[in-house]
Amino acid sequence: MNDLHSEVGRKSGVGRKNGIPWRWMVIPLILFMGLTVSAQAPKTGFTRPLADVKFPQDDKPDCLQFALENGNLKTGPSTAIMKAAPKCVVPAHYHTAEEQLFIVRGEVSTGMEGMADTLLGPGGFAMMASKQVHWFSCTAKEECLMFVTFDRAYDIVWVKQSK
Repeated sequence: MNDLHSEVGRKSGVGRKNGIPWRWMVIPLILFMGLTVSAQAPKTGFTRPLADVKFPQDDKPDCLQFALENGNLKTGPSTAIMKAAPKCVVPAHYHTAEEQLFIVRGEVSTGMEGMADTLLGPGGFAMMASKQVHWFSCTAKEECLMFVTFDRAYDIVWVKQSK
């Protein structure tokens, strides 16, 4: 049996000077296993005071600022913090991801297709299912502060709606 294996090895060139040495085939496997283990390594925790949050201006309504706190918007999941100016209206839209909204400061009127609008204050919570059309506005005299989570990649689809 050993003669058969060594004969096959000789014919295939594996382990020979003009073939691929077996150790060169093992190295990519070891590297792949190392990358897999490092990708599964636990994340370390972190803290960030509100004063340190940078709110970049982007393509959302001018009255709304959105900053990623944790995760990855392109792949999900993610957590972000939003700041809305008084009287800010975010029109009807939906996301492929499920969205969860937590009110920290101010009063937010939020509505979803098929449900009556609800006024939420600090501690208020709303969950919008995947692709559920929803909208909100900051009805307070001061800015509204909210946390929002998405359970997968973030996208936004604006919807024309007659209300």
